[in-house]
Amino acid sequence: MDFAEKLKTARAARQLSQSALAKAAGLSLRTIQNYELGCRLPRKRSTYTRLAEALGVDEAALLDENASFVLRANERYGSRGAAQAWDMVADLSAMWAGGEMAEEDMDAIMQAMQEAYWEAKKNNRKYVNRPYREDEAGPAAD
Repeated sequence: MDFAEKLKTARAARQLSQSALAKAAGLSLRTIQNYELGCRLPRKRSTYTRLAEALGVDEAALLDENASFVLRANERYGSRGAAQAWDMVADLSAMWAGGEMAEEDMDAIMQAMQEAYWEAKKNNRKYVNRPYREDEAGPAAD
């Protein structure tokens, strides 16, 4: 189950409208709508925390592999890295919109692409914003 489905399910279980969830989490209605449509993922862990608190669930219940990937990219490479990670997730997900590939195969391809992303970032440090370079004061690699 992806983030959009988890969010919708948790909101329905609490019998909250999108508007009520938005207000409780301190987000806009449009943001909640985009999350539930699968158009966007939160780019900050604090957003997941606020949503989880508003829904009365554990934060981990909302995270999926793609969300964790985007969050790690944000932590390691800032908003630009998160945007690149989200674009990659969205592009790959769009390729599978027809549903002709087995779920396990889609997961394997997504995992391989995420590993390729980390390797590309590692090998191309000169294109990473200075505060996020692993060879300087920025965050260290996993």
